Amino acid sequence: MVLSCGVTNLIQAGPAVCSVAAVLLWGTADFAGGYGSRRANAFVLTAFSHACAFVWMTSIALASHGTLPSGRSMAWAVAAGAVGGFSLAIFYRALASGQMGLTAPIGALIGAAIPTLTDIGMEGAPSRWMIAGFVLAIVAIWLITRPEEQADARPAGVAMAALAGVGFAGFYLCIHQAGGSPLWVAAISRIGSFTATSIAVAATRAPIKLNATGTMLGALAGFLDISASALFIFASQHGRLDEAVVITSLYPAVTVLLAWLVLKEHFSRWRFVGLLAALAAVPLIAAG
Repeated sequence: MVLSCGVTNLIQAGPAVCSVAAVLLWGTADFAGGYGSRRANAFVLTAFSHACAFVWMTSIALASHGTLPSGRSMAWAVAAGAVGGFSLAIFYRALASGQMGLTAPIGALIGAAIPTLTDIGMEGAPSRWMIAGFVLAIVAIWLITRPEEQADARPAGVAMAALAGVGFAGFYLCIHQAGGSPLWVAAISRIGSFTATSIAVAATRAPIKLNATGTMLGALAGFLDISASALFIFASQHGRLDEAVVITSLYPAVTVLLAWLVLKEHFSRWRFVGLLAALAAVPLIAAG
């Protein structure tokens, strides 16, 4: 109930505030989903996660008495969910198979670059402050992804994270086309994501089982992920798409911090500098 009220209240705030809140939620959701995928099949966990998310966000949307989107918006939302859901399952598998501190930022960087360039091409160049923030955000993500000297040449999970990043870009572009209530758009998108991941479960003949830990982490990831999606949708509807995408793509900073605190993954001084750069990028982008 507290998270439900919090999401509703944040949506009434400005786009930049919603984007920053989405960073915290998405970063925590990815940690929970990636950690849970170490103990369960990534597609099974993601399908369960999105089923929980659909029930959660539909309940919030009904309680808020929002108007259902048009048929066209629903179609875009389902398409966004299908692309995003499949990509998220791949991303969770990447997080589970490699270092979270490396694979998380790679997916974010690729996922941000494509829609940002697309939006700049359609709406024109942003302000100087926003461009400076974009550059600083890119530097921040690069510093966070910077491989350590002792790291392998091709760490596990990198290719899957890159593929997931392309899918995330597709999610951003499709969901931006879906107008209407952010709560309903987010809820309807989970129909597509649940369908896509369920098909993947059937195609791979994955055993449909989750232990208590996997169930808890999957549900938590679903609640946080769809709440972040609703905040991102609002931010992209009421501001520039590139602004919303770049700010929310700083979520790996949260995933990296949690991996360091909980899993004791190595945290170099360069990643710390990257986190500081990420913090500095947000007000620059928002000021634009």
